[in-house]
Amino acid sequence: MKNTVSFSFGAISLLAFSLQASAQQKPNIVLYLADDQSYSDVSVYGAKGLQTPTAELLAKAGITFTNAFVASPACAPSRAALLTGLMPARNGSEANHTYPKPGTLVLTRKLQESGYKVIGFGKVAHDMMNLTCGFDFYSEPRVNLYSNISEYFRTNAVTQPVCLLVGDHRPHVPWTAKSIYNPATVKLPPYFIDTKETRQLWSQYCSEITGFDEEMGQVYQLAREKFGDNFIFIYSADNGRQWPFAKWNLYDQGIKVPLIAVWPGHIKPNTRTNALVSWVDIFPTLLALAGSKMPPDLDGKSFKKVLEGKTDQFRKYIYTTHSGDGEMNVYPIRSVRDNHFKYIRNLYPNTYHSNHSDILRKPNAASYWDSWDEAAQTNPKAASIIQKYYVRPAEEFYDIQNDPDEQINLIDCKTYQKEISQMSKLLNEWMNEQGDSGKTYEKPYPVLGPTPHELRIKE
Repeated sequence: MKNTVSFSFGAISLLAFSLQASAQQKPNIVLYLADDQSYSDVSVYGAKGLQTPTAELLAKAGITFTNAFVASPACAPSRAALLTGLMPARNGSEANHTYPKPGTLVLTRKLQESGYKVIGFGKVAHDMMNLTCGFDFYSEPRVNLYSNISEYFRTNAVTQPVCLLVGDHRPHVPWTAKSIYNPATVKLPPYFIDTKETRQLWSQYCSEITGFDEEMGQVYQLAREKFGDNFIFIYSADNGRQWPFAKWNLYDQGIKVPLIAVWPGHIKPNTRTNALVSWVDIFPTLLALAGSKMPPDLDGKSFKKVLEGKTDQFRKYIYTTHSGDGEMNVYPIRSVRDNHFKYIRNLYPNTYHSNHSDILRKPNAASYWDSWDEAAQTNPKAASIIQKYYVRPAEEFYDIQNDPDEQINLIDCKTYQKEISQMSKLLNEWMNEQGDSGKTYEKPYPVLGPTPHELRIKE
């Protein structure tokens, strides 16, 4: 009997040791998010003269995704899709400042079930959703992130796998008034109206990106010191820049984002992939890394094999939605995209596309709009850019490979009618599957009336 008891205690000790070792084999996870940064505004993705050395360091150490897309180009629905693995119509967060339906499963809790300590800093989810994530520890301030994170690890002993979720506020508006770039020499997107005010604010936006990149580098170094080689570090952004034709739009500058991952010993350094991935895929990918049981009926799927270099093929199509942002942006849009073409459907084409930027025109954010209006009075090209911004056709179709800036709408081109018909049908079927009614959350602004900015001036 004595030997049996002794053996039992030994077996229990061995089992405990095995479970502890298994837990430690799970990779620590760091997800570092920018706020309102387009994929093209990183040196790794071709930005000229913009300093992002940390992004370059990550790219050399890991894998760079050249076709990563968010589910929706606004903060709340984008982050909700990331944290639920469900598209907006299914999780309930469709318009900005709306949140998933009560009881919706979130990533943080699934990781906790798998033995992870989940720690959040800054803007991980959007506002109130941070409270429903159930973090083991959460720090709301969005400044001094590195100091707050390093202080946490200095004062807390962590013996289990960690998932560290970090949401930087940059380069969200308002931008710093102190620019490290020369406004006269910055490279503007080709479809911008080139004014002195535009250049000044673009240089401030770029300065925020470089500041973000520097602090991300500090957190990356901390992860290396804390976790050795047993971690995966992922950098991405919740949607595109808050500039015309980006955030609140389904053009690539609004939905295509940076995505770079480093996983020592698992991801081949200095690699790139053209695989089409969505932000809803991050949820199941992290669960796969954690060895967690996959919930049924997610919209996302794991791209772990892409990370490991076992495949360069993933999704055939990317679907994206935008449903509005309060009374500032009442313009629902849907789209489907593959590696060659994109089809966009503007659900209320007889209304103005507008948003916070052109309506409010705040300092250190969008005060360049007055200079755009002034330029349009004498410059036909400037006038056409503003007209294209405000008024959209019912459908748009772009050859992404040959027109990456989406400047030539081919919707009426006879050559592409077969592809247009096919993508329109795909979008219809997908919206039906999602239960997406395409509803508006506010009253639209008809194009026969004044613009939202003109209405605000009259108030």
